[in-house]
Amino acid sequence: MAIKNNAITTSAANIYVSSGNTVITTIHLCNYSASPVTANVYLVPSGNIAGFTNIIYANVSITAYNTLIIYQEKFCLNNGDMVQANCSSNSAVTSTISYVGF
Repeated sequence: MAIKNNAITTSAANIYVSSGNTVITTIHLCNYSASPVTANVYLVPSGNIAGFTNIIYANVSITAYNTLIIYQEKFCLNNGDMVQANCSSNSAVTSTISYVGF
């Protein structure tokens, strides 16, 4: 099992890109600021962009100093598939993704 960490900004950007075939086991979005934020998470097939057709969490509220943990579903990704995210405030949220190859 491996992990990947990223800062999340207001623009949708890659927080994980699959190299080969991988399974996402958990996604943590940590709000380390004193204010609540909202976040979006997208599962984007290789060659596509984040949008309403591939959003899996929309405007999820994360209270101050709290963490959203996505662990109930396992996401199987092919080579080049991406997890993208954005949030309502820069310098407020980090992501940690746990994944394994298959």
